[in-house]
Formats: sequence, structure tokens, C-alpha cells
Amino acid sequence: MSDAPVAHIDLAAFTADPYPALQKMRAETPIAFVPELGATLITRRDDVHREEKRVQVFSSLQPQGLMTRLMGENMMRKDGEAHQNERKILFPAVSPRTVQDHWRAIFAAKTAEILDRLAPTGACDLVTDYAMPVSAEALKAITGLTNMATAHMDHVSQAMIDGCANYAGNPEIEARCNSATQSIDDHISGMWSDPPPRSALAVMIAGGMNETSVRANIKLIISGGQNEPRDAIAGTIWALLSHPQQLEMILKGERSWHDAFSEYARWQSPIGMSPRRVAQRDTVNGVTFEPEDRVFLMFASACRDEAHFAEPDRFDITRDTQPAISFGAGPHFCAGAAASRCMIADVALPMIFDRLPGLRLDGEVRFTGWAFRGPVSVPVRWDG
Repeated sequence: MSDAPVAHIDLAAFTADPYPALQKMRAETPIAFVPELGATLITRRDDVHREEKRVQVFSSLQPQGLMTRLMGENMMRKDGEAHQNERKILFPAVSPRTVQDHWRAIFAAKTAEILDRLAPTGACDLVTDYAMPVSAEALKAITGLTNMATAHMDHVSQAMIDGCANYAGNPEIEARCNSATQSIDDHISGMWSDPPPRSALAVMIAGGMNETSVRANIKLIISGGQNEPRDAIAGTIWALLSHPQQLEMILKGERSWHDAFSEYARWQSPIGMSPRRVAQRDTVNGVTFEPEDRVFLMFASACRDEAHFAEPDRFDITRDTQPAISFGAGPHFCAGAAASRCMIADVALPMIFDRLPGLRLDGEVRFTGWAFRGPVSVPVRWDG
């Protein structure tokens, strides 16, 4: 293991709110071994940004890692040419042009249907009743798994990300993850012979990717393309309703929905970290890493680094979020970033505020998670 100084955490408190502990690490032990996680955490923004790109040391290839073991070896767990080849094959399905020319209209049509069903009810939970189906319908279209029920898409995604964050080794969580991946494989088999045009399944098959990698990458897209956008949609709406002056700036055209989403993703980091395996001995800022060490690049901490963000614990849509690495950096920058931005900032946010007049919070909102973070429930009401 690395010779980094040790920093202990209370795992329950860290899950409820990781930011106080991360702030303390940034100030006192910016590279720290955390026994409760069995990993060395890199917490300052510039260190995370630099080391994420040095894949020859901090490798994504993790044959024994949770994601590889539970979901198969997808492109996120490959480096170099192997990673780039699969990313290139997938690109036509998620390129910015494809998103704007093809997916955006589909996102908007599905979101309009969801809002039509919600509008007469006068109240809902944004997480389960709005953000979840908006995200799931978009993901069904992009993956090509249109044979999967909306709620089931959310279920299998949650089960997989719970499995990938199961560093405590809970057997029940692992069993749910295994059941979810089997269900995804069954749905992939059902669409294999006739996948929807432009979908990820269609372009990967057409691009000659081997079947094992296709299946692993569909699971990757689901694990990263359902819960995180779901949580960002509900969370950004909560943040704006909690900061009405900032919402008013958007409604007046002084700021944009993209400003709100970018700041929320910095502030609450739906994807809080990325794991790495040390491939070769190396020293970073006086800390020596040994081969096979487990390292967590803490995006959540990097996005609140005081060296780059004034008052980083404050939600402020007027701030410059350019230094944030909410979608990662380097070769593993999120391939679905354009689709996520479109679904959230171009569709989900403006459409709900346009369709539901007087939208307001109607109860307590609680967040959870450190590897993946989002609101558990966001109760709201609106005028009939």
C-alpha cells in the first residue's frame, strides 16, 4: 500500500455528507490512505486533474476491480489503444451532432409525455416521478434497449452502481447487482438482431465490436447514464427552488439552464470519484505508491477545492465552473457528456419550469452517497 498519511472517516457520516471530511483532507492530508475504504484518496483538484491523465501509473485496467468483476471489462476499465478503439466505435451514437440532430427531439417528446401525465396531479416526488422516467426514457433510446420498462431501467442501474460502490463487500448488494446485469443481458439479447438505428447497441454491432465488449459497454452506459442524470435533474431543480433569486436570473435570461446544471454538478458531484489501480511504482507529492495499490481520484473534492473556487460550499450559478472536473478529464472524459447536458439543461430543466406553474418545494430533501451522490426524495407542488 502507499505510504500516504492515514485519515480515518466515519463511513455513515461520509455517506450522508462527504464534504466536511474531504475539506479536512484537502487542508491536512491531501493524499491520504483511508482504511475504511481500503484506498488512497487524492483530493486536490490539480492533483486529480494531472494524475487522471497518467494512466501508465494510475491505470483504469482493473481485472479484479468491482466494476470489471460485476459488469464485465468495459471501455472505462481499459486504457490506451483498447480504450480509444471502443470509444471511437461508440462515438457516432453519442457525438454532440447526433445528440442535437437526433436525440434532442426524442428527449423532448418523452419529457412532454411525462409532464402531461404529471401536470393534473399538482404534486409529486421529483426523483421518482419526473427525473427517473425522463432519464430512463432517454437512456432506453440511446442504448437501444427499448424493450426495457422505464422503472426497470432505473432499478438495474441503481443495482449496478450500488454494486460498484460496495467496497464493504455486502453480499446482498452484490447479489442484486448480479441479478441486474443478467437482466440487462437478457434485454440485449432481445434487441440484438434488430437494434434501433443510431443507438449504442446498433453502432457497436455495426462497428465490429466483439459481443462481450458490447454487452459490457451497454452496462457501462446504463450505470453512468441513468442514476447520475436522474439525480442531477432532481438535484438541480431543488437547488434552484432553494435559491429563488438565482432561478429568477435564468427566467429573466440573465443566466442559462446550462449555468445551473454545471454549477450543480460541481457542487454536489453526482459522480464523486473514479477508482484507479497503480500499475507501476511512482511518487506523487512525496507519497510513494506501490503496484496494485487502490487509488480513488476524488472528483467531489476536486470540485470544491478552495484553490479554484471561492466559497466552494455555496451554490452560485454565476461562478466560473471551467476548473470543475465533474465529467472527468483526459482520455476517460465522460463519453456521454453531450447527451447528459442536452437531456438536463436543454430539455428537463426548462420544460418542467415552463409546464408546471408555481413549482415549489413541499418537504424535506435528504442527500446520500459519496461515490455516487444524489437526493433520496424531492417533494414538490405546483399550481393547478
